[in-house]
Amino acid sequence: QVQLVESGGGLVQPGGSLRLSCAASGSIFSLKAMAWYRRPPGKEREVVAAITSGGSTTYADSVKGRFTISRDNAKNTMYLQMNSLKPEDTAVYYCNADILTYGLGYPQYNYWGQGTQVTVSS
Repeated sequence: QVQLVESGGGLVQPGGSLRLSCAASGSIFSLKAMAWYRRPPGKEREVVAAITSGGSTTYADSVKGRFTISRDNAKNTMYLQMNSLKPEDTAVYYCNADILTYGLGYPQYNYWGQGTQVTVSS
């Protein structure tokens, strides 16, 4: 059993900052690629940023230069530092991870967190 739990969402004014965390727990042998997604109101879910197990990162064009994804493998935790927030960043943010689990052959599965609401408004 593996769980991903996001935290750090909330209400912030335009231009402000928030730091999201995604903590993985359970039968984890190794965390592989991880990513942050978001679903704006009335829109489809979209990828925001991704990070490999080695630390290579990619970002959506809309957040480049403002958001930073990172991870602490020792703590099984991923972060998203969000600066210069805009109203269009308002969304439910989800973490996603490929995880090698304990078991015969160390099977890999993909997991989602429950989401955390980020609202950017004055």
